[in-house]
Amino acid sequence: MKKLYSILILGLTLFTACTTDFEDLNTNPNAPVNVQPGLLLRQVIYDFGEQMSYEGFAAGDLLSQHRTALDFNLFDRHALKSPQLGGNPWPVFYTNLRDNEILLKQAQNVETFKVYEGPALILKAYMAQGLTDLFGDVPYFEAFNGIDGTVTAAYDAQEDIYLAEGGILDNLDKGIAALEAYQGAVALEGDLLFSGNLENWVQFANSLKLKALMRISGREDVAAQIAAIYAEGNFIASNADNATFDFTASAPNSFRFAQLRAGDFNNFVLSETMEDILKELNDDRIAVFFRPFANSTSGDFNGLINGINASQTSIEPANFSLAGTLFRENTADLNANFMTAWETHFILAEAAAKGYINADGANLYNTGVTQAFEYWLTDLPANYLAGSAAYNAPGTTPVQQIITQKWIANIINGYEGWVEWRRTGFPAFKPVAASLNDGKIPVRMPYPAEEEALNADNYRQAAQATNGNSLDTPVWWDN
Repeated sequence: MKKLYSILILGLTLFTACTTDFEDLNTNPNAPVNVQPGLLLRQVIYDFGEQMSYEGFAAGDLLSQHRTALDFNLFDRHALKSPQLGGNPWPVFYTNLRDNEILLKQAQNVETFKVYEGPALILKAYMAQGLTDLFGDVPYFEAFNGIDGTVTAAYDAQEDIYLAEGGILDNLDKGIAALEAYQGAVALEGDLLFSGNLENWVQFANSLKLKALMRISGREDVAAQIAAIYAEGNFIASNADNATFDFTASAPNSFRFAQLRAGDFNNFVLSETMEDILKELNDDRIAVFFRPFANSTSGDFNGLINGINASQTSIEPANFSLAGTLFRENTADLNANFMTAWETHFILAEAAAKGYINADGANLYNTGVTQAFEYWLTDLPANYLAGSAAYNAPGTTPVQQIITQKWIANIINGYEGWVEWRRTGFPAFKPVAASLNDGKIPVRMPYPAEEEALNADNYRQAAQATNGNSLDTPVWWDN
């Protein structure tokens, strides 16, 4: 309702402002050339970050088994074509990619807006990667020309979305080049991530390059490119430089689940997978992520297996741990996460473990863990990195330890925990209790039903390539 109200007000303002000019009245409303770029930049960053944090809590954390749902849990049972409280990120990506394209066109066509070109290219790459990592082949190269009249776009191969001109890696390079070439005096406004600091945007882009390269490392030889970025050292290295923005303590800019009724919030509880991993590691972050269950007499935490059949299983909510106060009462301490120092260090630690860079993997890993504890407002126990969480802990591998720590810290961060599990197999997920996907954990999101209705010809080709829009057909980098 809040968005609808804003749209109505904007529409009324534009209408009353144009009543004296017939030509303005007949301007394409899908190409709002008069919107200031600072407002567009802020809108894209906030809307995408806010909506994907909500998606992360309500759907991404179910797929990644950070938490489970007591009711309205068809998604948790892997009926991904039946989104309920969350699980429909497609319009989040396309709405914001469209708006970002308007910003990019303004920056490229109006000299005084040139400062926005680099950030717009970087955000395009960032959102495009999130989109294709979830769905695989998607409309991309033609998809954002809707502002110029194109409404049905072909599905492009994920490989091309990553590697072709105008794709993810190319746009990151072009974004960095645009930022480094910018000599103007116009400040970058609407920047919720870095308050207009262009050097931070370059660091952000380089961290995103590391992430994209590692994501496709099973398909492409990326060692030299990762080594070059590491040698230059111009990536997000400190939590002070994270690409994040803060939620507020109260509406309208608090975390959305803090604004919903208690019944919706209390529907999501600690999963058995998360409980087992955090307790095995003696990880104090469990008290930040979750609350002791109400019926506990000793302040203990209790998780529930993912994917119960709520119609046949009687569950007492007081026997399971709800989400922590950070996600409801204390949202001023919660961030929308685009990219962080800890994720960057975990990527570099994996690169070192695999021999892509000549570096001390254990040191990079330890730095990442330390930064992740700091990010989640938790003191790092003195012996944490010498116990089960150690880089070379017995019975584990360095990559297993790295990805497990990345998975823990990625709670509510979109669908990242599930995406990394698909790429690496870590950490080990449990079978869901009442699977609606033949007991298999999905390896891609399905194309939404509206694509079949609105983009039928292109959809049919994409569905055929994914065995009937199957959840079990891996994406290109996962083959």
